[in-house]
Amino acid sequence: MRIENNKVVTIEYKLMLEDGTVVDSSAGKAPHVYLQGAGNIVPGLEVALEGHSEGAELDVKVLPTSAYGRRNDELVHKVPRSKFPPGEIKIGMKFEAEGKRGPALLRVVGLDDNDVTVDSNHPLAGKTLVFSVKVLNVRDATPAELADRRAHTAGYVHPNFRSDVKPS
Repeated sequence: MRIENNKVVTIEYKLMLEDGTVVDSSAGKAPHVYLQGAGNIVPGLEVALEGHSEGAELDVKVLPTSAYGRRNDELVHKVPRSKFPPGEIKIGMKFEAEGKRGPALLRVVGLDDNDVTVDSNHPLAGKTLVFSVKVLNVRDATPAELADRRAHTAGYVHPNFRSDVKPS
């Protein structure tokens, strides 16, 4: 079966930066399962996988515009320390804050006595990504997966399903 929209795809992968630094991998973990065409993975990888079948192995270079976007310096701000919870703040810490478009994840990238510099860019924004992928399985999506716009993996319980209610 070929990878196309509305197919559930299972892959093993290694994600690297252009310099070979490994950012993420499915090695030692469960393979990644996603619904093709639902925007569940970076667009450039989704496009590259289209048309491949089970057993395919490919290396894919994905430019920032087809991954996490370009880095936006306007998403780096100084915030008064008083706006943060009490306690030690360290570079690299992450906080969730309410932004103009809903919740935003902020990473601490700088500190001084009065302010905390935060960055709400995705950590991989502006980076070219290199994926090494092996396609393990391709199958038709279930009606529930199509409705949810995501793959369901073993042990998944649909939020509208109640085990204490039996069909009549």
